[in-house]
Amino acid sequence: MLKKLKFALPLALLLASPAMAENAPGVTATEIKVGGVFPFSGPASVIGLVGRGVLAYVQSVNDRGGINGRKINYIAYDDAYAPPKAVEHVRKLVEGDEVAFMFGQLGTPGNTAVAKYLIGKGVPAIGIVSGSNKFTNTTDYPLTTTSLVSFDTEGKIYAKYLNKTLPGKKYAILYQNDDLGKDYVNAFKANMRDEFDKRVTVAAYEIADPTVDSQVVNLKASGAEALLVAGTPKFAAQAIRKADEIGWKPLLIVNYPSSSVGGTLKPAGLDKSVGVVAGTMTKDPTDTKWDNDPGMKAFRVFVDKYMPGIDISDTNYIFGYTQGMILEQILKQCGDDLSRENILKQAKNVKDLVLPTALPGVVVNTSQAVNQDFTQMRLQRWTGTSWDQFSDVLDAKSE
Repeated sequence: MLKKLKFALPLALLLASPAMAENAPGVTATEIKVGGVFPFSGPASVIGLVGRGVLAYVQSVNDRGGINGRKINYIAYDDAYAPPKAVEHVRKLVEGDEVAFMFGQLGTPGNTAVAKYLIGKGVPAIGIVSGSNKFTNTTDYPLTTTSLVSFDTEGKIYAKYLNKTLPGKKYAILYQNDDLGKDYVNAFKANMRDEFDKRVTVAAYEIADPTVDSQVVNLKASGAEALLVAGTPKFAAQAIRKADEIGWKPLLIVNYPSSSVGGTLKPAGLDKSVGVVAGTMTKDPTDTKWDNDPGMKAFRVFVDKYMPGIDISDTNYIFGYTQGMILEQILKQCGDDLSRENILKQAKNVKDLVLPTALPGVVVNTSQAVNQDFTQMRLQRWTGTSWDQFSDVLDAKSE
């Protein structure tokens, strides 16, 4: 188990010895190999678009000459959101492609399935796209950094918001029956304590389920005045649609992974989504308030060149673009020392990075103790045509 492994080997021994330039695994004089795994197909293919954004951004970096004279050879495979495929692909990336490190692997189930293997091989897993609270434990996951606000922090932000907005009322949670969904439920339990069982009704769904219609109907019957959907876009869209169909008008919150206009709200119906609340870190490229924003202007130019024809309202693309900028920053900080040890060191030493795609006030700071690129978000409400940010920047300590 992971716990046995971490005690047997100190961090220094989990990583390859420091190596300069082409002496490091996955590094030559002209390139560095980096691996990624995404659900490009399958039930979570909408969020797999993050990977498309990363790939396109890496191409733009290479077109600019790469970093410190090296191109990034970013090798990404499709696991269809299936853990066995994730394991197969990560083994291929490490043992066959011989990547220097993993970056941006998306999905809590897949990242969970490969974590022990990567630790055993001494391969850093940088900027993984999972908010599972367990990955923030730097003792159990010494080679990992994350690129989502933890689901625990996000869940507590929602719980505090509901307790202020609808104090004493009943809430409902529809959650994906895995670490992703359960972290939100546990966050509400931690925040509400003895009140949780009295005031919160929960219903789970499996990723293989065709719909969540029956769960939504049952949750309405609980008398809840608010509904949190803690899952992936396909099911969040179904929940919004079904609630509207049965005439249920709760204060409806969707988690960040399901907050894309193109990936969730459009399939649900933009009119049916009016009033939906979500937390986010990034700007919405379709929102006219950012028309003259330099970061959004640069993103639109990038899209025209590298991803023409995409639905720019799907914010999974802009998140992938943002991920690419984080990868670029880490590699720049590494200089010519591309050892796995230094890559991890730099990934945990990002200071006051203001990304042009992030909402004002959201800043990236990592350290040996904090392995999360993002720890802050703002709440926003869908008006029917755009998102209206209505909160200050929030984090785990916000009241």
